[in-house]
Amino acid sequence: MARPTLPDALSMGENPLDVPMGATGGHSAVSRRFVLQLARALHKHGTPAHRLETALAITARRLGLEAEFFSTPTSIMVGIGNLDDQHVSLLRVEPGEPNLGHLSTLGDITRGVIEGTLSPAEGLLQVEALDSQPPPYPQWLVLVAFVCSSAAVSCFLKVRVGDVLTASLLGLLTGVLAIFASRRESTRHVTEPLAAFVVTTVAFTIDGLMGTRSGFATSLAGLVVLLPGLTFTVALTELSTRHLASGTARLSGAIVVFLGLGFGLALGVQTGGALGPRLHEAMPSLQGLLSRATLPSWTEWVALLIAPLAFAVLLSAKRRDIGTIVVACAAAYLVSKFAGASVGEQLGAFLGAFVVSAGSNLFARIKRRTAMVTQVPGLLILVPGSIGLRSMQSLIGQDVEMGIATAFRVAIIGISLAAGLLAGNVVTSAANRIRR
Repeated sequence: MARPTLPDALSMGENPLDVPMGATGGHSAVSRRFVLQLARALHKHGTPAHRLETALAITARRLGLEAEFFSTPTSIMVGIGNLDDQHVSLLRVEPGEPNLGHLSTLGDITRGVIEGTLSPAEGLLQVEALDSQPPPYPQWLVLVAFVCSSAAVSCFLKVRVGDVLTASLLGLLTGVLAIFASRRESTRHVTEPLAAFVVTTVAFTIDGLMGTRSGFATSLAGLVVLLPGLTFTVALTELSTRHLASGTARLSGAIVVFLGLGFGLALGVQTGGALGPRLHEAMPSLQGLLSRATLPSWTEWVALLIAPLAFAVLLSAKRRDIGTIVVACAAAYLVSKFAGASVGEQLGAFLGAFVVSAGSNLFARIKRRTAMVTQVPGLLILVPGSIGLRSMQSLIGQDVEMGIATAFRVAIIGISLAAGLLAGNVVTSAANRIRR
């Protein structure tokens, strides 16, 4: 059996001390710079601390470097050399969203350097060239992905036919706000509360104007892309793997985003709730304009196809990976849905995450890919972001008892997802060692 590759490390957390040292390089300046730039790139494109540190340790060892790593959501410390003359580098990085295309490319580059088909200098040039590459999808397609993801989630929420149209409009509005807010430093850090306020205001205005009584459901569907449920789950996974500094910081960041969304949601409910009835008095003929027919059962299965395609675009996945992303999301959703109906929500979330984790690890080994490419979209189907937003809404609305109960439910589901991820890693790691 071949020795573990970078995709194995990214998905499983192999112990770098168990990996034999390769003969691809020594303590050269180029090898050190390659490791540093690889660390920055992996972090920038959304690699969690437990995967990042393990992958870098394996890479450094294969290059003949003695190195130690410490990662947080905003910085990486890299110590290269023995303790007597160790050279420590501090890399200040901004926490980034997962970019599945770049993560896949980084896996290919690092595999090439480790196996000797690329020199560290060639790998370094390719890593540094990533930032200059154009986006894989045009901006209009990204906006379409926002619309499709919101429409798909509204189908999962079992709303009415007319509400799917409203959710699609709100998804488009969220996409426009997110794209334009991200271009300016002054508005980048208020994207979530700003989008939550605008989207919820429009949703509850439509609710009051047309009497849909679905303002919260359509708001939730419109904001689904901004919900930090994935960040919350990754934070719990990092805490479970004893990366306490990174996990605590990431968890705090997720809570702050939830609070910002909840604040914007509360303001939007008040504003839209005041505007809607007044507009209804001025234009009573619009009452009932949106269809209140029940969604056909087949729409859920169409949504299960559309949502992964939208996630693939929003996460900048490579076109070659879109098919496997659809399969991973479908498997996660179906396992969680049917297992949850039989044995409970928490165990359903655990089994869904376990299937995604184990399946992604096996696929990464067979196809020599990076497991995160299918793990991240699979988790997006399962993460408890919507429940977290309900908790923040209850707390801000002074319904403390309901808010705390919902927050506890979020924590239990998040822990179930983290446990499923770790269990999938352990099982596939054990199977790999048995085959050796």
